[in-house]
Amino acid sequence: MGTLVLSHPACFEHRPGPSHPESPQRLHAVLAALRGPGFEQLQWRQAPPGTREQLLRVHDAAYVDEIAALAPQAGLVMLDGGDTMMSPGSWEAVMACVGAACAGVDAVLAGEARNVFCATRPCGHHAEPGRAMGFCIFNQVAVAALHALEGHGLARVAVVDFDVHHGNGTQAAFHHRPELFFGSTHQSPLYPGTGAATERGSGGNIVNVPLPPGCASALFRARVEEALLPALHAFGPELILVSAGFDAHRLDPLAQMALEDEDFRWITERVMAVADAACGGRIVSVLEGGYSGAGLAGGCAAHVKALMAH
Repeated sequence: MGTLVLSHPACFEHRPGPSHPESPQRLHAVLAALRGPGFEQLQWRQAPPGTREQLLRVHDAAYVDEIAALAPQAGLVMLDGGDTMMSPGSWEAVMACVGAACAGVDAVLAGEARNVFCATRPCGHHAEPGRAMGFCIFNQVAVAALHALEGHGLARVAVVDFDVHHGNGTQAAFHHRPELFFGSTHQSPLYPGTGAATERGSGGNIVNVPLPPGCASALFRARVEEALLPALHAFGPELILVSAGFDAHRLDPLAQMALEDEDFRWITERVMAVADAACGGRIVSVLEGGYSGAGLAGGCAAHVKALMAH
C-alpha cells in the first residue's frame, strides 16, 4: 500500500472569474508539483462523482436542491456576498470533490491505499449545512467524515484543519456530534471570524488553536504540540481526515502567517504519528486553500512527500 492521489478534470472547470483567487491555476500548480521528480511512486485514480445521498449526510436537502437548480448554463451565479459563485462547470466540479473525498475513505478503509490525497477544487471547509461561503459550495471533508461513520460504521472520525482560515462549516456540521472531532489551526483575526479557543462543541470535540498574524514556525509548532495533538490522540480516531490548506505559507497573499514548506511536512508527520498509534495510519487529506502558486505547490509537495514516506 502506498499513497493514492484522487483528482478529476472537472475540477478545472469551476471558473469563478479571471480575477478570483480560487482559480484553476491552483490545481495546475498542485498537479505539476506532484508529477515532478520524487513522486514517481504515487498511485493515481480519477475520482467518481459524489452522490446526493452522500451530500445529505451533511447538507440540508433544500440547499442541495437550490445549488443544483442554480447551476448556470452560461455566466456566473453568485451564492453569497461575492466570494462564492458558480460557473457552468461548477456542479460537476463540486460533485467530483465530494466523490473524491468519499472514494478516498473507501480506498483507505478497504486497504487499497495507506493514505490518500484528494487533489480537487474548489475548497469546501467554509460551506455550512445550509449555505455557501468563502469560495466553498459543498463541504467535502465533512461529507467524507459522515460517509465514514454512516457508510462504513466507524464510531470516531477526526478532521485536522491547518488552512489559515477557520473551517467554520466543518465546525458547524460537527458541533453536536461528539463522535466527530474537529481540530483547527488558523490565523485570528481573519475571515470568517469564527474559531475562538472557547468554541468547544459537544463535550469538547472542537479544538480551535487561533494564531496571531505573523505567526511563524516556532509558535505554530508549539501550539500544535500543546493544544491540538494531545486532544486528537485522546479522542482515539478510527480515521483522520485532513483539511489541507496551504495559505498559512509566508508567500500567501490572502493572509499574514509565515509558515514554510517544512512546517507543512512537520504537521503532516505529527498527525501521521497519531494515526499510526490510533488507527493503523489511515489518513485521507483533502486540498483546501492556498493562493500563492509557489507557496501552494511547495507546501503541498512537502505534505504529500510526508504522506508517501510511510
